[in-house]
Amino acid sequence: MNQPVDPDVLSSAPAEPPPHEGSRDSSTLAAPQPSFPERIFRDADGVRLGWRLFLFFALTFAVARMLGWLGQSFFVDPLRGGLRLWQEFYEEAISLAGVGVAALALARLENRPVDVYGLPRRQAFGTKFWAGAVWGFGGISALLLLMHTVHVFDFGDIVLHGPRVLRFAAFWGAYFVLVGLFEEFLFRGYFQFALSERAGFWPTAILGSMMFGGVHLLNTDENAAGAFGAGLIGLFLCFTLLRTGTLWFAVGFHAAWDWGETFLYAVPNSGTTEPGHLLSPTLRGPTWLTGGIVGPEASALLLIVMAALWVAFDRTHRVARYPVVIAPKHHQV
Repeated sequence: MNQPVDPDVLSSAPAEPPPHEGSRDSSTLAAPQPSFPERIFRDADGVRLGWRLFLFFALTFAVARMLGWLGQSFFVDPLRGGLRLWQEFYEEAISLAGVGVAALALARLENRPVDVYGLPRRQAFGTKFWAGAVWGFGGISALLLLMHTVHVFDFGDIVLHGPRVLRFAAFWGAYFVLVGLFEEFLFRGYFQFALSERAGFWPTAILGSMMFGGVHLLNTDENAAGAFGAGLIGLFLCFTLLRTGTLWFAVGFHAAWDWGETFLYAVPNSGTTEPGHLLSPTLRGPTWLTGGIVGPEASALLLIVMAALWVAFDRTHRVARYPVVIAPKHHQV
């Protein structure tokens, strides 16, 4: 028996849309596929990590080379005395300018504050920098004192006098601050931050320290032992970055260590010696203890000093403060 149909029900029922020839359900539409260039240069996180690292190093090199070309007219004869020192100073300054421009460009590309890459501006030359300087000067002093104790190093006499002491102390201080800023940011700044997000902190630190040691082989009188020593120091500076959360400690350490080697104690620094030093030291004995023409960084005694620094720093800085302390992500680089 047919039941009467309520007209209100009929009026409230949704009307079926008229059929349309060729229409398709939107759920069956395929999502737009990225173009070929997008697949090469971008992933889910934006520009691929490999391209960002390439851009960072390429910009650093390009800006430094351009500024170097512009500055050639200032140094007609770079091999003469003090002019050579100012050329070296200029080269470090333009290298730092190159890495700074690259960092600013990557910060804009990634929409991040540039401070997250390791050198927060509010901490510039503050407490952490000077604490690092104390540790760095103490480290090189301890190494040379240990070498003196085993009779392979003598501090010698003072050979610089009068106003020249202050002039050269200030020059080498400023010079090695530039060196510390440039090398620390190049190997433990943007590179460490970016790659840590994918590979983890310590794998990145080991790779960066190997690179840091390797570039020292470009010095004329450097050797494998010296490059290993430089890499070992670099790994310790990664540890200070992890525990302090900033590169300012490492910059202070780096600058003071090099200042002590080059100006105060006048020993070879990664195979190079410079004029304008305070003392006239003597190295004698087997090369594996003295480091020979490479300097103390190639001495086996460096292992003892770095182990002591590592333990002491671990005891005094127990909490990891680096902003990227994460498990590796599995993304395509």
